[in-house]
Amino acid sequence: MSADQPIILDLAEWLETPPGRYVRGWEQKQVDTIVSNVFGYHAIQVGLPHWDLLQANRIPYKGRTHIEYPQAAELGATMVIEPESLPFESQSIDLLVLPHVLECSSDPHQVLREAERVLMPEGRVVITGFNPWSLWGLSDRTPGLDPLLPVPAHLQVSLPRIKDWFKLLSFELDRGRFGCYRPACNDQVWLDRWAFMDKAGDRWWPVCGAVYVVSAIKRVAGMRLVGPNWKKAKKRMRRQAVVTGRQHVARERQEKWQ
Repeated sequence: MSADQPIILDLAEWLETPPGRYVRGWEQKQVDTIVSNVFGYHAIQVGLPHWDLLQANRIPYKGRTHIEYPQAAELGATMVIEPESLPFESQSIDLLVLPHVLECSSDPHQVLREAERVLMPEGRVVITGFNPWSLWGLSDRTPGLDPLLPVPAHLQVSLPRIKDWFKLLSFELDRGRFGCYRPACNDQVWLDRWAFMDKAGDRWWPVCGAVYVVSAIKRVAGMRLVGPNWKKAKKRMRRQAVVTGRQHVARERQEKWQ
């Protein structure tokens, strides 16, 4: 990893290493579950376009974008955007996926504000990130040890902080989960040997996972989804039928006594 290139490029390279592939596999599974039943017309993934986190979604118009960095033009990147200033109209996106974008941004709160702006009412945002309070995060803070993660610990955004930002904006937390509990190592053989730690960690120390996935839904105050209310319609039809029947009986009695 080079100190001269943006963190997003370090992250892209790290995701091809044994621990990176381990993280990708877990995050892909979680995001697939979340986005598979999200409907609408437009879905966007911001950053890491070589990694398709929209593959399980059935929205017709999907796009994956690069995050802007100085070398983008040299690498032939297309659709380069700034996550702090998304080039989309307000209320135009149904699903927005941000893989490790907050921790690669100089202003992660502004990224969430932009997500709120471009999402449709009832639209969904999905965020992945490194957990600064995991064993992996603590290893990066231990003097004398080589950093394992491509994102420095001081830039990692904790899940409690994201939840607080959701409360300040118009997001309602939908679901969230920690994962990847195997000890920090760069060797695939040892990662495989520690595979049993995933089930143990998920049960006994869930908040210590190396990464997290969280999703939230944009709520608009005073908005109510309008649809056919079949129960009320049936009750109304029954009342009308009873009234009509009583009127018919009353006319027959009146005619009989005339």
